[in-house]
Amino acid sequence: MTFKDFKLHKDILEGLDTMGFTQPTPIQEMTIPIVMEGHDLIGCAQTGTGKTAAFLLPLMHRILEKKTGDGIKALIISPTRELAQQIDQQLQGLAYFSGISSRAVYGGGSGMDFGMEKNALTSGADIIVVTPGRIISHINMGYINWSSLQFLVLDEADRMLDMGFFQDITRINSFLPEKKQSLMFSATMPEKIRKLAKTILNDPKEVSIEVSKAAKGIVQGIFHVSERDKVALIMHLLKSDKLNSVLIFGSTIKEVQALHKELKSKGKNIAAVHSGIEQKDREDAMRKFKNKELQILVATDVLSRGIDVKGIDLVINYQVPSDGEDYIHRIGRTARASSSGVAFTLVDSKQKYKLNKLESFLGSKLRVFKVPEGKLYS
Repeated sequence: MTFKDFKLHKDILEGLDTMGFTQPTPIQEMTIPIVMEGHDLIGCAQTGTGKTAAFLLPLMHRILEKKTGDGIKALIISPTRELAQQIDQQLQGLAYFSGISSRAVYGGGSGMDFGMEKNALTSGADIIVVTPGRIISHINMGYINWSSLQFLVLDEADRMLDMGFFQDITRINSFLPEKKQSLMFSATMPEKIRKLAKTILNDPKEVSIEVSKAAKGIVQGIFHVSERDKVALIMHLLKSDKLNSVLIFGSTIKEVQALHKELKSKGKNIAAVHSGIEQKDREDAMRKFKNKELQILVATDVLSRGIDVKGIDLVINYQVPSDGEDYIHRIGRTARASSSGVAFTLVDSKQKYKLNKLESFLGSKLRVFKVPEGKLYS
């Protein structure tokens, strides 16, 4: 099957052709026809399966087919700035030949950024991609006209609920027209997601594809290593000349800051990304990482979702993640789009309970790699 089989608008097909996309992923193949027919939808699929295009393509098609006037046509809500940026970037590429306008609205910017967001919201960009807190700040000012809104998308809905945005989402929805097409995409489908779906969606169709499984191309493994030797082990792993892009996850801002400082002092080409860093510095680090100007990025879970960088060779978990879903999303940053990659988790003696919990979640034991000895650690 190809994208042409969906009978998408010719301007969208031209954008897909320019970007080199010809065949849809399974989630796209199953959801695009449902959305084009006008149904509400719950889409459940693992990270890296193409969920973003699964809702962008049919929404763009419907906007172009309806040919309505000015005003905001679609509101896409995502949990983090990084994911909002990623969605907007992909949207701009797909919509290049269509004339569809878009704007990303998220926190962390300057007063000038807020003013530019206000202009987009009042002048009526076709599609607005937002984070919950930032759009509520604009809603509270009372100048947004939602009367033209036709579509609502909640992306990474499970993550938004984990971050405490349930009330924010229901409040945002209360300002929107009751008659609209609503789509919800999530990597997991716990009861709280069902509750949110009942609140917002109307008789939704449901699509679910391989939830909570790591991509087949990822070689997963663990090292049993003491806390004091973790940096030494990382330095050993980084000796390979085949590693162009490495992503290291820490559990806390303090941990990420310390690891960044230590690896940088050892001469590594590295940057850190966490919520305590200015937005412009985070964007600069991400740009350099995507362009391969940076070899290593050390980050909190702010990047476990919402980063789509091709060619990440190695993901390292400095600690065992507390949540199995976080583990799946972290290691899912490598081996994207059917490529291959490696993901290592460093396990110290205090984390055996977390490891047992993780392996129970995965349904199998992770491969144990032997820690190098002697001079490799000097």
